[in-house]
Amino acid sequence: PAVTSIYTIPALRIAHKSCITPLCTFAGWKTMKFIGKLLVYLLVALLIVVLAFYFLLQTRWGASQVSSWITVNTDYELNFDLMDHRFSSPSHLILENVTFGRDGKPATLVAKKVDIGLSSRQVTDPLHMDTITLFDGTLNLSPQTAPLPFQADRLQLNNMAFNSPNTEWDLSAQKVTGGVSPWQPEAGNVLGKNAQIQMSAGSLTLNGVPASNVLIQGQLNGKEVVLRTIGADMARGSLTGSALRNADGSWIIDSMRLNEIRLQSDKSLMDFFTPITTLPSLQIGRLEVTDARLQGPDWAVTDLDLSLRNLTLSKGDWQSQEGRLSMNASEFIYGSLHLFDPILNAEFSPQGIALRQFTSRWEGGMVRTSGNWLRDGKALVLDDAAIAGLEYTLPENWKTLWMDPLPEWLNSVTLKKFGLSRNLVIDIDPAFPWQITSLDGYGANLQLVKDRQWGVWGGSATLNGAAATFNRVDVRRPSLALNANAATVNITDLSAFTEKGILEATATVSQLPQRQTAVSLNGRGVPLSVLQQWGWPALPITGDGNIQLTASGSVQASAPLKPTVNGKLSAVNMDKQQVEQTMTGGIVSTPVQ
Repeated sequence: PAVTSIYTIPALRIAHKSCITPLCTFAGWKTMKFIGKLLVYLLVALLIVVLAFYFLLQTRWGASQVSSWITVNTDYELNFDLMDHRFSSPSHLILENVTFGRDGKPATLVAKKVDIGLSSRQVTDPLHMDTITLFDGTLNLSPQTAPLPFQADRLQLNNMAFNSPNTEWDLSAQKVTGGVSPWQPEAGNVLGKNAQIQMSAGSLTLNGVPASNVLIQGQLNGKEVVLRTIGADMARGSLTGSALRNADGSWIIDSMRLNEIRLQSDKSLMDFFTPITTLPSLQIGRLEVTDARLQGPDWAVTDLDLSLRNLTLSKGDWQSQEGRLSMNASEFIYGSLHLFDPILNAEFSPQGIALRQFTSRWEGGMVRTSGNWLRDGKALVLDDAAIAGLEYTLPENWKTLWMDPLPEWLNSVTLKKFGLSRNLVIDIDPAFPWQITSLDGYGANLQLVKDRQWGVWGGSATLNGAAATFNRVDVRRPSLALNANAATVNITDLSAFTEKGILEATATVSQLPQRQTAVSLNGRGVPLSVLQQWGWPALPITGDGNIQLTASGSVQASAPLKPTVNGKLSAVNMDKQQVEQTMTGGIVSTPVQ
């Protein structure tokens, strides 16, 4: 073919298979060079655009544009001042002065700086970060804020405030440093279902209980919370331990130690322990309390040392295998009960509680006992009880307390053996005051509670005192001996010396609800007015003499005694004047002499 102009060679080469070989080669090289330059120009232009966009994003204008786009196109509001990226750390983006939260809701996050660590995972899961580190701000996580649109292999807090309100763990913490790994928040689980936790806090309030210098290391397994290490300063003392919270809300305390706690509460003693009773169960492996002082409106305990092992509390009851309790304190106050230097040692088993030792100074005296509480029958059996040197004034409502039923866990109380020595007992009831000084006594198998009701239901006892006063009548050497069974209480000896003579009596009290009582009283050389202070009308004769009285009545707390009394009195004074009186329904009649 004819020679063609070089400018037409490319076209000819396309149209025809044959051309001059050197010319074709030269034309192809020129074409490739042109395409290469074009690609370079495009890449340079693209790089310039990317760099321009990169630098624009790191300006306040760029930050404003990104914040506006996210706020307009998502359900969240985002504001930050600057974005910083450094080639020395190419996988990290840093946002400054960040505020983030749901539309129309209080901010979930306010932070001075947020460091976002990226990884290759962003290619397939853009919202799953490698790390998210929050600096100097506040993080509010609640069921209303979860789930959040992003996750991280690790959430790290650095000098943050952390709040988790409206959850079963109402938490507010300041100066928090630590991390959650991985962090996968979801509805109802602001920290995710499975994560390792390690955090410290300068101060913390959990469900209203404040603490400082807190350290927590643990793990979340679904709804199970494992706290391998707990440490905190609280109530001017310290707490350390480890625990496990099961999925059903029950707790297992492997070990816990409270040292030098100083706590004041506005709750009564029963209300103070109410949070424990609301748990499905609480299993205590080892609990140690050293030098604690606790106080409430009607209770207090000082210098408390306590050691508890292997005890589970559940649904108002307890279970234990080889459990132990050792406790002592300088002082314990509960209502009118005031104990000094109480010491308690007990062992727990499926059968009940073995009370190895209980001693205390009480009302100027000393109380000591040991025994067993038996789960079968809910019976308290004290092997030996001793009270010495007591100076005790009965509470004004002691008769009401005597009639009130006891708790369900205390169905009966029996003293196998007891001893009293040098005690003073006083009743200040204005209707019939009395007191007994230097009260001594002993007894065996004395059952004081039956079917949750106080009484003298069985056993024997002997009591005597140096002196006594009964409704302003002074007597010396009062003594009483009784034995009781299911049917009656038999008082076989009741005696006392009056100013000039002696009174002796016997009595029987029925154990039936009517409490029918019969008394036989003899007085020799006694003032004839002695019975007047005890409810019998004044006699028409005076002076000293002998008396014989037989009476019966129904002694019930719910009904007055006097209308039920029937009796007969014979009296003769030193001048041989005699009188006989009969009482029927509480009314005395004197036959005409």
